[in-house]
Order: sequence, then C-alpha cells, then structure tokens
Amino acid sequence: MAIIEQSLKPGARLPEDAIGETFGTSRTIAREALGRLAVEGLVELKQNRGAFVASPSLEEGRAVFVVRNGLERTVVQHLAGHLTEHDQERLRSHVESEQQASGRDEARSVRLAGEFHLALASMTGNQLLERYVTEVVSRCSLILARYGRPHSSECAITEHAEIVDALAAGDAATACELMEQHLDAVANRALPRVRANAELRDVLLPYAVAAGQVRSGVAEVVATRTKKRVRKTAK
Repeated sequence: MAIIEQSLKPGARLPEDAIGETFGTSRTIAREALGRLAVEGLVELKQNRGAFVASPSLEEGRAVFVVRNGLERTVVQHLAGHLTEHDQERLRSHVESEQQASGRDEARSVRLAGEFHLALASMTGNQLLERYVTEVVSRCSLILARYGRPHSSECAITEHAEIVDALAAGDAATACELMEQHLDAVANRALPRVRANAELRDVLLPYAVAAGQVRSGVAEVVATRTKKRVRKTAK
C-alpha cells in the first residue's frame, strides 16, 4: 500500500529486518513478501544488496500503459449495461470519496484513484482479469511516482464519474472511448514525451526560461523558428 500511495519512492531500500520489526513478523516472512512483490514488478531484488522499490524505465512505463489500456478496455466492455444497482451506488460513492480527498489528503487521493479501477475489475467476476489489472495499476503508481508531473486530481475524478455514467447507461462504445482518453491523460502525466527530430534547444528552452537563464529576445526567436517548422511540416 505504501508503494501504491507513493509514500515509498522508486529506488527506496527495503530492509528485511526493518519490515519484519515494523509488522511484527520474522525476516523470513518479510523476505517472502518482498519476493511476491518482486514477481508483481513492484520490488527489485539485487544480489548482495537487498530489496528496493522498483524503478521502471521509460520503455517499461510505456509498455505497462499499453497493456493497461487493453485490459481496462476489456473491463468496461464487459461491464457496460451489466452493473447492478449496488455496483452503481458503490462506484458513485467511491467517486464522492475521491472528491472529498482531493486537495486535502494526497496519499488517500492517489490510493482512491487506483482503487476505482480495481473496483471496476472486481465487478467483472473474472479473477484473472482482476489480478492483471491490479498488477498494472500498481506498476502505474510507480511510474507516476518516478516520472509524473504535478496535476489537479479534479480532471481524473470527473473522468471517473463520466465512465460510471456510460457504464450505467449500457453505452460500451462511449465507456471504452472515455477509458482510453482517461488512461491517455494519465500516461501523458506519467511519461515525458520528446518530439521526434526535435532540436535540443527547442526541448531545453522551456526549462531555461523557467530558470531565468534565457537572454532577452532569444526565446521569441526560437519560438518563431519552431512555429515556421511546424507550418512547413503541415503543408
């Protein structure tokens, strides 16, 4: 849970003795638990060094989001028009909890955002699908912790509410489209993207401007040059 809530950051060391002492268990049980987390991709076991919170690469991150998109598309296709009254009430109550946590409790907000997707998967009744969704959601939390940019949780909460509405209405096509857009937005926050063939100075300019390291007029010149290249490419 501490990993999913991003309380433990990628690369953090996970000593067996400290974990065992904290949870009142033996080092053997702690080692077994770390081994299970390693299988799920949340922990890295390094020979002669111990266990660490996994630090996924950008390539691994992109691969995880591709898999997650496919899995969650399957989830909403299965659920559209098949949610019980209880399911709908549970999901709407969950979205309300997200709204209450937004801007007040970051760790809880992060956890609830992931649990929304786990709740959807559990409602399919497909244990294998639920297991895979649980794993990719956990891995996405790691990716967001390592690469993600600050953002308002309001957008994600609104997207969750819209997905519930589409599922309740039995509109599978809209539900799939909304889920894809939602996960694309999450991926965009998590994975920094560099345009193909982008010039180094174009990529670095925003950072230089933010740091106040750009001479007067240089930013405008580079921006104009970039716009011209974009127009030329579009022709």
